[in-house]
Amino acid sequence: MSASRHTVSRGQLNRHATVTLSSLGADLHATFVPEAGMVGCSLRHGGEELLDMRGGLEDYLRSGATFGIPLLYPWANRLSGFEYTFGGADVRLDRASPLIQLEQNGLPIHGLLAASPQWRVSNTSADGAASLAAELDFGAHPQLLEAFPFPHRLRMDVSVIESSLEIRTTVVAAGIGVPVSFGFHPYLRLPGTSRERWEIELPVRRRLELDAHMIPTGGAEPVVPERAPLGERSFDDGFAGMEPQPFVLAGGGRELSVTFLEGYPYAQVYSPPGAPFICYEPMTAPTNALVEGGPALPVVPPGGRFSAAFRIAVAEAS
Repeated sequence: MSASRHTVSRGQLNRHATVTLSSLGADLHATFVPEAGMVGCSLRHGGEELLDMRGGLEDYLRSGATFGIPLLYPWANRLSGFEYTFGGADVRLDRASPLIQLEQNGLPIHGLLAASPQWRVSNTSADGAASLAAELDFGAHPQLLEAFPFPHRLRMDVSVIESSLEIRTTVVAAGIGVPVSFGFHPYLRLPGTSRERWEIELPVRRRLELDAHMIPTGGAEPVVPERAPLGERSFDDGFAGMEPQPFVLAGGGRELSVTFLEGYPYAQVYSPPGAPFICYEPMTAPTNALVEGGPALPVVPPGGRFSAAFRIAVAEAS
């Protein structure tokens, strides 16, 4: 596809600068807000929105309430408490910090970068794909280092090509190792059809056992991948044992597929009862890995880098 089939445009959402990446041939348009945590605030196909907005950008800025496609960094989902140890550093999180959101049980959730204004756009291009690159120097912000004392640079490369959106996240460590336990939380929806009629496919082999606070216990139970209606089912489950196939959401003449391309061996699937969305969340480590440590927690060595990527593709379906 020629460069003229892709565009990059600037705009505003509630007075905040946005960047929209478009594939004109596929009529696919993805919008991100760099100055608000690089959150994906829209994914439109054929004029229809494929992301659930929940409380929208203003709620995200005010309280960290997630919507769209938010990055959960440096930990995905919740921690079991406010202390962790890594690389000889004993860290105690300040529960009163404005960087830390608390979930219903009072545990820290979704990391430190919700709606962060620290991102800087480093490049945009419409050459062969519509692309956006943004960077955050984690080590340049003392408040971030108080809660995650591992200096590094963080980069997001977002691209729209033909009928897909791809997001690649890269961690470049400075002089010490960096634990890696981030993820994303895409709120997917299918307009024009009710959730009970959606078909889902989960390419997973193991469901993680969780305690009453949704923290993995270390156990797992086998599951069989299947494609079936969502119906009245609900999910708030962690999974491992990924198959090479994508997660699928289909209905209303459209199919969304979420492929974990690299660096995401775990997933959380989230769709509360009656919710107009389902989340297929790519995760570099299981929930609470920053506290638990062990082999499930990847580590970037000093001066090294870690990269993870996933893709959301859109297709017509019968």
